[in-house]
Amino acid sequence: MGYFDTEAGVDEYIRAAEGYDGSALIERLKAHLSNDSSVLELGMGPGKDLNLLNAHFQATGSDNSEVFVNRYLSQHPSSDVLVLDAIQIETSRKFDAIYSNKVLHQLTQEQLKISLASQHRVLTKDGLALHSLWHGTRCEKFGDMLSQQYTIKTFSQLLNGHFEIIESFKYAEMEPDDSLCLILKRLNS
Repeated sequence: MGYFDTEAGVDEYIRAAEGYDGSALIERLKAHLSNDSSVLELGMGPGKDLNLLNAHFQATGSDNSEVFVNRYLSQHPSSDVLVLDAIQIETSRKFDAIYSNKVLHQLTQEQLKISLASQHRVLTKDGLALHSLWHGTRCEKFGDMLSQQYTIKTFSQLLNGHFEIIESFKYAEMEPDDSLCLILKRLNS
């Protein structure tokens, strides 16, 4: 059983993430995407960013943790939320964009390559993806959790012709330039 599969792990994560949200990232996404576009959030956690996304888009939340999904649905019973693995993204639905905020760093590089192929499959023609990641070159393990950092170059090497980077920038979440945001456009290959 993983960290996010327990009530205690979810409670601990919520406490640690207090005060953080993706509002600045969502503002960047709005510059590239029209209101009412469909957006799939990968790794919605407690749903803070999903609430922000829903203010502008037709957002669907997803998480591999049933604990997070069930907690969110208990407070927002009519929400569009799925239990999804961020690697395989097993859904037949299509979305105009995919959004993730500090989620994909938990995947190995090989898993991220598979995830990007899966994202390509569930995006509409010319669909977009916005992903924020930890910036750097280290890979660390914390218990059963992975934290793989990326640079623009190391992330680009995983795109496999599925996407092109249309915008990238570093920003500070906890310290200067500790985070990387990439906005990708789906290639129609």
